[in-house]
Amino acid sequence: MAMRQARHISATEAAALVKSGDWIDYGVTIGQPDAFDAALAARKDELTGVKFRSCISVKPRAVLEADPLGDHFTWFSWHYSGYDRKKADAGIAHYMPINLGEIPDYYRRFLPPIDVACIKGCPKDENGNYTFGGTGLWHPAVMECARTRIVEVCEHLPRTFNEGCKIHESEVDFVIAGDGSRPAELPDTELTDVDRQVGRLIAEEIEDGACIQVGIGGMPNAACAALLESGAKDLGLHSEMLTDSMVDLVLSGQATGARKTLDQGRHVYSFALGQRKLYDAINDNPNFCCYPADYTNLPHNIMRNEKVVAINNTTQIDLTGQAASESDGLRHISGTGGQLQFVRGAYASPGGKSFICMSSTFEKGDVRKSRIVLSLTLGNTVTTPRTDMMYVVTEYGCVNLKGQTVADRARLLISVAHPDYREALEREARDAGLVPKGYW
Repeated sequence: MAMRQARHISATEAAALVKSGDWIDYGVTIGQPDAFDAALAARKDELTGVKFRSCISVKPRAVLEADPLGDHFTWFSWHYSGYDRKKADAGIAHYMPINLGEIPDYYRRFLPPIDVACIKGCPKDENGNYTFGGTGLWHPAVMECARTRIVEVCEHLPRTFNEGCKIHESEVDFVIAGDGSRPAELPDTELTDVDRQVGRLIAEEIEDGACIQVGIGGMPNAACAALLESGAKDLGLHSEMLTDSMVDLVLSGQATGARKTLDQGRHVYSFALGQRKLYDAINDNPNFCCYPADYTNLPHNIMRNEKVVAINNTTQIDLTGQAASESDGLRHISGTGGQLQFVRGAYASPGGKSFICMSSTFEKGDVRKSRIVLSLTLGNTVTTPRTDMMYVVTEYGCVNLKGQTVADRARLLISVAHPDYREALEREARDAGLVPKGYW
């Protein structure tokens, strides 16, 4: 019996499949569609109550730009980018709380079926497969759970390896041509002196043969830059995100994966996002392996490698060690992502270490505040609980909170706060009863 083949249609014809009230899935980062997005935006006035699931939009979305009041389209995101955050501030984007590595399971167990999924893929290979171009995450689960499956072909996506991050043409309903654009690139931001100091402090704690996870942001990337300077050897990579700085470690010969237990010799990630050099490095390169997030992010997989090092950012920590990494009060700014899962996986790894890093102060205009505080800003979301906190790093030092009393946690955190705030923090800790009389 002949195998079913996907039907090739135009983006306009694909957008015509959407009905009012439908759930649409756009996928993640550079996998989000462009031609389909523009065609669907053109139908705005014909539709109401269309709901989108998405994550880390790396360029403006036509459906949102066409409907600035949200009268026709509603946007839900698993993790905000800067663009998503602006739309949330405008009241037309909304967050969905998650542990990122669990999202494939959400689709399969808890979410209603997707009416239409449209995700970018590389041109079909000789075996009839469309690969998802450096973005695994939950794309396989999205396609599995969608009633209508559309691949938007993008010839500029990097072709990446792994069985779990592609879809065969027999499982696709429709194929449309992309708009010819190249994958969006993250801007190359200059590291600050604070970033570099934090990076050096973290790098000093990383041994040869460690297996690295890096979150998004300047400080985790600064840690990779410091590792480049340190000459660390035989590093492994097992990360949710693959960054430019991690690729630099591979190109330098310092990240070989030779001492990994899981995926020895392979550089494992779930989505790649950076500059052109990153996309070029992973293109047709079997040493880089893209997996779904329920492989990369589940702690029981993370811990299978020895000396796992998880490096992630936060925005505020209270004196007991709770880290709020995703909101400013009730205003959501990013997402939980994989932070907590990698914190736990690194701790469970033999010889593993977890680092939560931040600058000691937040500065904007004439406002300066300590990021280390007696209690979190009202409404702030706790991303990493105090029970899971291990190393905390600012430009003033690196402290380990595991096994410490509440009083000693306060003392250690105050020691890495900005000097201008230490005296006040000590007084607040005593007044709040965090420190027994005569303890310090």
